[in-house]
Amino acid sequence: MSFTSASNVGPSQPSRKGGGAQWNPFKSWSSKSESKPASSRPEEAGLGSATGVVNSYNYYISGGRGGSGGLGGLFGGRGGTGEGPIIQLPQPPPSAAIVQASQVYLNHCPPASSIFQGRQAILEAMHQFFAQATQKQKIYVLYGLGGIGKTQIALKFIQDSNCFTEKFLVDASSTESIETGLKSTAAAKEIRNSLQDASTWLAGKHADWLVFFDNADDPEMNLQKFLPKCTHGNIIITTRNPDLRVYGEHLHVSDMEEPDAVALLLQRACLQPSTANKCLAAEIVKELAYLPLAIIQAGAFISESGSLSTFLGLYQKNWTKLLQRKPGQGHDNYTRTVYTTWQMSFDKLSKPAATLLLLCSFLHREGITEDIFSRAANRILEEPTLAQFKPHRLASDSPGLLYNKKADPHKFLSHFMVAGEWNSFRFVEITNKLKAYSLINFDPERKSFSIHPLVHSWSRMILENPESYAKCMNHILGTSIMQIPNKDMKLASLSLISHVQFFMQAAPDADDKFHEYYANVYCEAGQYTNAVKLQVTLLEKLRKLFGDNHLDTVCAMHRLAMTYCELGRFEDAKALQVVVLKKHRKLLGDVHFNTLMAMNNLANIYHSLGQYKEAQKLQVYVLEIQRKFSGNDHYNISRTMNNLAITYDSLGQYKEAQKLQLDVLEMQRKFHSNDHLETGDVMNNLANTYDNLGQFKEAEKLKVLVLEQRRKFLGNDHLYTLQAMQNLALTYYRLNQFGKAEMLQVVVLEKQRELLGDDHPKTLSAMNNLAYTYGKLSQLQAAEQLSLVVLKKRKKLLGDEHQHTLNAMQNLASIYISLGQFEEAEKLQVLVLEKRTKLLGDDHLETLVTMNNLGWTYYCQHRFVKAEEILAPALDKLRSLFGDDHPDTQRVLQNLVWTYQRLTKWKEAAELEELIHNDASKQEQSLEELEDEVKAGREFLGDDNFQTLRAMQWLANKYRDLGQFEEAEKLEVVVLEKWRKLLGDDHLDTLLAMNNLGYTYYCQSRFVEAEGIFLATLDKLRQLVSDNHPDTQRILKNLVATYCELNKWAEAVELTKLIRN
Repeated sequence: MSFTSASNVGPSQPSRKGGGAQWNPFKSWSSKSESKPASSRPEEAGLGSATGVVNSYNYYISGGRGGSGGLGGLFGGRGGTGEGPIIQLPQPPPSAAIVQASQVYLNHCPPASSIFQGRQAILEAMHQFFAQATQKQKIYVLYGLGGIGKTQIALKFIQDSNCFTEKFLVDASSTESIETGLKSTAAAKEIRNSLQDASTWLAGKHADWLVFFDNADDPEMNLQKFLPKCTHGNIIITTRNPDLRVYGEHLHVSDMEEPDAVALLLQRACLQPSTANKCLAAEIVKELAYLPLAIIQAGAFISESGSLSTFLGLYQKNWTKLLQRKPGQGHDNYTRTVYTTWQMSFDKLSKPAATLLLLCSFLHREGITEDIFSRAANRILEEPTLAQFKPHRLASDSPGLLYNKKADPHKFLSHFMVAGEWNSFRFVEITNKLKAYSLINFDPERKSFSIHPLVHSWSRMILENPESYAKCMNHILGTSIMQIPNKDMKLASLSLISHVQFFMQAAPDADDKFHEYYANVYCEAGQYTNAVKLQVTLLEKLRKLFGDNHLDTVCAMHRLAMTYCELGRFEDAKALQVVVLKKHRKLLGDVHFNTLMAMNNLANIYHSLGQYKEAQKLQVYVLEIQRKFSGNDHYNISRTMNNLAITYDSLGQYKEAQKLQLDVLEMQRKFHSNDHLETGDVMNNLANTYDNLGQFKEAEKLKVLVLEQRRKFLGNDHLYTLQAMQNLALTYYRLNQFGKAEMLQVVVLEKQRELLGDDHPKTLSAMNNLAYTYGKLSQLQAAEQLSLVVLKKRKKLLGDEHQHTLNAMQNLASIYISLGQFEEAEKLQVLVLEKRTKLLGDDHLETLVTMNNLGWTYYCQHRFVKAEEILAPALDKLRSLFGDDHPDTQRVLQNLVWTYQRLTKWKEAAELEELIHNDASKQEQSLEELEDEVKAGREFLGDDNFQTLRAMQWLANKYRDLGQFEEAEKLEVVVLEKWRKLLGDDHLDTLLAMNNLGYTYYCQSRFVEAEGIFLATLDKLRQLVSDNHPDTQRILKNLVATYCELNKWAEAVELTKLIRN
């Protein structure tokens, strides 16, 4: 249950004036047709009563009521409450009929239901509002759907309040019922019985009276003329019409909270609130969408049938009958069922408004927007007849087959057109009619409307011809999607996916002519499995109709191949795309645009399979053909060059990739401005290449520029803006600026959860990236938890063999390694390697990277023979496929060198060490070279850059090796301070810096200082990771050596037990 209030009210307490006042319920419970207008004038004074007795009357004028200590006099008392002189006019005695009528009303006033539950927040808001001290009339409006419980809330509030001197209930369902109620008020107060008399009396009665106008639902009725014209008194209005909010403080009454709904159901069903009953009741009230009237009806049925456990099954099969059913006994005077409550509102709608509600029953109940209908109207109304609409030229497009008169999209959409153009004002007019009865709710921020779950289901169930409306909505929704440009489809799919999903469930037998477009929405929303189902069905149909050589069939094969890629089914995609390319060459020739596009897409599939050489060959061929026939500056050439650059990047040929991307960027700037999205994509790709070249500052500059542009033109919440934030975060990650990376990634994850939901592939990628960063920040528990969530969701959504699932397994394994949980890491890595070998083959880069990861896990377990067995073949393949300079080749080289050294294979280690040109070679650098590197790092990257800090550490190591311990210490103190500032005290890099400084103290025979820093480091490492972690083992050995120097033999022996070797 949620509600909104127009303004905040103060915490003042209700006043206690006039407690225990008589409740005067002047409410007509007859229907509108039974209401009779009362006489506009009372009986004339001086006429005899029924018994013929002549009455005498006193005429007098008295003073107003005095204040504290004041006395009434002939001309008014001092200190009065502002009433002024009271003129007492002669009054005739009420007729017997009026007295009798008054007694009838008094006896039939309904109290709040005896089983009223919950709504405490609303009641408290009302109490606070009416308790305020103010010099103006107080009006409170409760509005919401019929059956939501507005009247009962008002009655409960009135029943519990003692701050009103007199209380009057008026049936506000029609003008006639209001007039009757107010006239009855006048009659009961013995001030004649006209409408004017009642208004005059209320306006002149300076007291805290309350008038309750119940069920003021008619949008055509002007309630204003019935409200007393004065600056005092209190009024409550209940209505379905949100427009009545203008009268005063207002609050939207929505569904009940679940615990209150459960209590209400069990009370009405006369069942004990046992744990078992509460569990069953919770399922029932959820199915009833927490609507009070539906819950009451369900409880009445259960009380008669005596079965709580079987109700859901009966309801789901017979819900329309159950919601029409009147209970035999009740707890209040409300006699309408859920069905009749909404039917009364529905019957008052105009035909276009009613049709709109019925059509929307085939869309999801939330996020319904005007543009769904406006896009469709512009296309559909151009069609002379429905039979001429043939998006796929399928056999089902036969004349007169689709629609009957009850649901014609042409006729319906024409209501919103003026002079051939869509008219938003007309659409708003018609939706306002639905809002007036609270049949829909409008969200001004999202510019969309929603329908209550039960109203949504009810409006579909009352259809006499649901097939006709389903076909009509199919035509509107499908045509609307068809009109969306490709560049806008990704964003549009976010709002359309729920409607496509719901329509496919609500109308599974609807014509399949728009399945291609529904599949596009599924793809853009990341629901590739659903897309494949539609695409496979469509392809089979096209093959039967036209054969394999028809262009429509070939295009359907191409779309299916692209979706297979998204699912990680690259072999299936490759098999289809090879056929597509062959067919295009046969039908269109080698140089046709569609043929070249098919080649490009096949190259992309080769790239995904790790067959980079094959991808490169195709892309080079396509580029040559395009240059030959289109020149160097054609728009399509830039896309091919961009794809080729990405392939060079994957091959480790970063210089070639950079050269191509710079050319592409120059070309893009000719076609578009710097602010264009595609220019931004090219800049981002170039930035990634800078990352791979180690030119992180250049990468950062470009990515910051792209992010600023997208924020400026698209806003902070646009998906492309979030993508730019994610890309920049990855550069910060590579710069070891993990704090900055985390800040961006947290924002991206929150926004993508809000926009896409927790299960969207982009959301899961954001989770995965944040988990990596948490790992680097040594927030290993947070990293593990997030990685487990990603893995679980990817297994469920994509299956065990999708590459994204395998990436999640690998990420979790790396976290287990950081935690020292090597056995858990090994299990995952073995599984990943098996899957990647099966799916991608032995030579794929991802397979070889997985082999390296598993080899490193064996190394950490001191299983050096196993490490050699897997690292050596991985290195051979990497050198053969990518060369010695590829980053992954260099990584495996280093790991294998360390493994050979542990196995005392010094010759093999020395041969491989000559090929390493990363940090390991720094040991061979001269002091001058290292000093120059530190100087350049400080000048160009800054003191806080991780490359600078690493260079400073290598220089410190060199000083230590040369016996220049003071120089080493100075640098290491600076490095430690920087790591603490950038990463915190608990980060692994900070702790390793502490170890290095401790070792320098040890080398200077400053053993007490060394002991202090080693102990602090060991305590932190044992908290963050396990005793078996390589870094923990290193510190243990250093501390044991220090204890030996300090003759602390007992401590040394105790720690030695923790060392593995």
